[in-house]
Order: sequence, then C-alpha cells, then structure tokens
Amino acid sequence: MKENPHRINNDIRFVDEVRLVGENIEVGVYPIADAKRFAREQELDLVEISPKAVPPVCKIIDYKKFLYEQKKRDKVIKAKATKVTVKEIRFGPQTDEHDYEFKKKHAIKFLQDGAKLKAYVFFKGRSIIFKDQGQILLLKLAQELEEYGKVEQMPKLEGKRMIMFMAAKVKK
Repeated sequence: MKENPHRINNDIRFVDEVRLVGENIEVGVYPIADAKRFAREQELDLVEISPKAVPPVCKIIDYKKFLYEQKKRDKVIKAKATKVTVKEIRFGPQTDEHDYEFKKKHAIKFLQDGAKLKAYVFFKGRSIIFKDQGQILLLKLAQELEEYGKVEQMPKLEGKRMIMFMAAKVKK
C-alpha cells in the first residue's frame, strides 16, 4: 500500500499547536485538539501542508479531492513540458561531397522539427591525424545550417570523436 505524502488527521503527532488555514476557518494558531475537532465538525480532513514550519501549517480540506486535483495539475504541467530529442549525424574525416550534402539535408530536417543536433566526426585508427579536416567539416556544416539553428558547443575533440552540438532556432 502506498503511503500518503502528507500527514493527515491522527497521523499529526508530537506537536502541541498548529497554524490553521483553509476555508470556513479563521486563520491562526490553535491547539492540535481544537484543529482536529474543527475538521471533524466540518466532516473534512486535517492535512499537514508544511511540516517544517514552526508551528506546522495545517489545512482543513477533503484530502482525496486535494490529491486528485494535485495529480491533475502535475499531469497538465508534464504535458506542457517540452521533450528535447537529440539526433546524431556521423561523418568521417574524409566524407565526400555527396554524402555530406545528403547528411546536411537530414540535419536541416532535424533542426526544423525542433530537435537538437549532435554532429560528430569519428576518427578510426590513424585517421586521427586529420583532426583539422574534421574540424573544417563541422565548421562548414555549422555555417551552412546557420539559418536553421545555432551552435551550442563548438567542435571539440573527445577521444576518437570530434563533437559539435546545434540547437534549433526558436520559431517566431
């Protein structure tokens, strides 16, 4: 069984008085027994909202309804949050023009869809001696994609990969 995230009614212990807030009640500091009695009279729950406050803040509400509305709010917030996807494009240090154009077309599509782009040049074996060619290739890509996105991280060598990140430009 799942434990409640808040202490309610008789679970509120070890305190002599609480600050009471809510509807149909005068805001103020009350002894815990009076607060529980007020909640029983209104057929609602006494819920500890802020346990770390001195004295703890409690609210007289219908707890099940409170949890339902909180879940609903969280769901709406989660739906509004944007999920960022990262698409990768891999080049070799000596990628020829046709392959470059083909991959650039894909990169444009990714940026137009609002995804982040991770473009990297992978150096196999001794091809690491062509670091400058890889950097030129990524900078050329960044320059050609300037109208679709902006560079978040300039080309940087990490192990056998030279990585560059681009983010889509915000549409107005």
